[in-house]
Amino acid sequence: MTDEIDYRLAFELAPVGMVVSRHRAIVACNAQVCEMFGARPDVLVGQSFSVLYPSLVEFERIGQRMVPILNASGHYADNRMMKRVGGPLLGETFWCHVTGRALNRAAPHEAGIWTFEDLGARRYDRAGQADSLTPREREVAAQVMRGLTSKEIAKALGISHRTVEIHRARLMRKYAAGTTAELVQKLISG
Repeated sequence: MTDEIDYRLAFELAPVGMVVSRHRAIVACNAQVCEMFGARPDVLVGQSFSVLYPSLVEFERIGQRMVPILNASGHYADNRMMKRVGGPLLGETFWCHVTGRALNRAAPHEAGIWTFEDLGARRYDRAGQADSLTPREREVAAQVMRGLTSKEIAKALGISHRTVEIHRARLMRKYAAGTTAELVQKLISG
């Protein structure tokens, strides 16, 4: 006698946010995603993922960056700044770990399965707003949180090592961090 697994219930009650996508639009999402982004399922389903990003520029940049990775491996993961779309924290940005798998490597945005994990307390710089980071500073910060060196970050983002150093120095000033370890701690703990 075998017990049937209710996959819909498993999806709905998963301890991480989960989304099924088609062409970078939300087809289905679970309760954890709704709680994280502050919106009901009927508000999110049918929407472009772009509503979850701080800007359309970041949505497009990350979408372009993930295509070759999804083509090669079928999966993608990073830490990035996302935006709440409803509730009392409407418009607030927060650090989120995003992991996804393309159902078709040849057309990675065609359909996918994605998870979202809020990395904890709200992230603020000394001025009190994570929004004051530029898109590139957010990208560099996400890579610093992964433990990459400036040269590795430069390669991952397709920019020069010196440009990474400039953005890293700005992050250190904004977060009043004396060392990279201190910067990572402040990014993680808020």
